[in-house]
This record gives sequence, C-alpha cells and structure tokens, in this order.
Amino acid sequence: MRQLMKVFPLTLVILLLVGTTATGCSGQTTQGASHSFEMAPLTEMAQAVQDAPVAVQEAYQFAVANPDVTTQIPCYCGCGGMGHTSNYTCFVADDSGGQIAFDDHALGCSICVDIAQDTMRLLDEGKSVDEIFTYVDNAYSRFGPPTPLEQ
Repeated sequence: MRQLMKVFPLTLVILLLVGTTATGCSGQTTQGASHSFEMAPLTEMAQAVQDAPVAVQEAYQFAVANPDVTTQIPCYCGCGGMGHTSNYTCFVADDSGGQIAFDDHALGCSICVDIAQDTMRLLDEGKSVDEIFTYVDNAYSRFGPPTPLEQ
C-alpha cells in the first residue's frame, strides 16, 4: 500500500501533463479543419504571412478567399485613417488585375486577426453576415470607430 501511495502522485502528474499536451496540440487553431467556407492556399500568401503565427495565416487565407464576407465586416483598430474600408482591406491592399497585393497591417494587429477569426468561427456556426456584423460591432466597438464600409 505504501508503494502505491508513492507511485500514485507521479502517475497523476504524468497523466495531467499528457492530457495538457494533447489538448494544447488540438487547441484553438483551425489549421487543417473543415470549414463551411473556402480558405486560400497558404502557398499563395506572401512570405511574411507564411512565416506568421497560424492564427494570422488563417486570417489572411480566409480574407483572401472570402471577400464577399470580409468586405461587409468593419474593423475597429483605427485603420480607417489608413484608408481601410473593411476587415478585408486589413489583409489585402489591392486585388485589381487578378493579382493580390497583401497589406501587412494585419501581421501586427491582433484586432484585425481576431475579427477575422471570430468571423470564421461564426460562419462555421451557421451565422449570417448580418449576425456576424452585429457580433463584431458589439465585441469590438470599444476599441474605436469602425472602418467606413464601401457601399
């Protein structure tokens, strides 16, 4: 019995560490996950995006592949003063002529990335663009005024 009492705490610690490691590996990212929307291939992103953290990569991939959604969602980081008109323009500077010029602003802006990640999650939950707009407005308006969406 005494031997069991010595082994039990060690076994418990090992199980907790294994459990924590396993959950950390499957944690909050959606890389490789199946979505209800398209994702642009990472290989088509600028090198700086490819070198960024996974959440940033996914936000760029999502924005590029879903301008019909991201152009309808404002950003609240103050980037309207930079000429941004939606969450889309935090990631894409120009998409004319069939070539995408990436905006590097979102590489260093967690608000832009968080809005894109929330939009992805809400789309996967079956929310409409109007519902997502309302959610984003309620969640992020405390950070500043929204970008003026183009009509």
